[in-house]
Amino acid sequence: MKNLSTPNKHWDTNLYEDKHAFVWKYGEELLQLLNPQPSEKIIDLGCGTGQLTEKIANYSTNVIGVDSSTMMIAKARENYPQLHFEVDDARVFKVVEPVDAVFSNATLHWIQEAIAVIKHIRQALKSGGRFVAEFGGQGNVKAITSNLEEVLAEKGIYKENPWYFPSIAEYSSILEAEGFDVIYAALVTRPTPLNDGDSGLANWIKMFATDYLHGLTESDQNSVISIVEERLKPALYKEGTWIADYRRLRVLAINN
Repeated sequence: MKNLSTPNKHWDTNLYEDKHAFVWKYGEELLQLLNPQPSEKIIDLGCGTGQLTEKIANYSTNVIGVDSSTMMIAKARENYPQLHFEVDDARVFKVVEPVDAVFSNATLHWIQEAIAVIKHIRQALKSGGRFVAEFGGQGNVKAITSNLEEVLAEKGIYKENPWYFPSIAEYSSILEAEGFDVIYAALVTRPTPLNDGDSGLANWIKMFATDYLHGLTESDQNSVISIVEERLKPALYKEGTWIADYRRLRVLAINN
């Protein structure tokens, strides 16, 4: 594969691994749907710092971790020097030889160009190869995003949701139009505890929702977060822990 894109998001890999390990830990369940086999060649698309790539490698000896972030890939190579990682972009990546499976966890909601991603995933797969993914689905973190948008609007700042959170019908239709058979699709409601007690929601916003805060001074960012915390506390703060209102779309599709 060849790196054809410049990553445009700055990731704090230490914060990611320290406070947001739930991202890949929940993805362990998805490995059962992937069901990797020893002789298979598999791409982990959006591999982050490599934890799930390493788990796939326990079953399949030919796995490649791919991420558009040079920082994530650098950390993945540091974590698992025995594995193969590459910097590439899901919207344009190509492979020299088709693979048996493309796996992706908690990545595809970051990319609005869903059709481009699916086209390139299909090009990467053998005939009969499978695409297994989980990412944010319709209604994901709706309470958090709607409150962020509301607080910003009150300050005269208007931001659009930066993510792609499709319904089952929408995403299945795109997959089928691009030549996949959708074998399984589910929208899973998953209230997700955020680490670090009282700071859990603030850390989540600073890690994942930076598009909403872009252009604000540090003081204004803290003010927005504080107001959002106050408004969400009755619904999302339970026994000293913030709970993010996650909804995940999980799919298994076969390349015709």
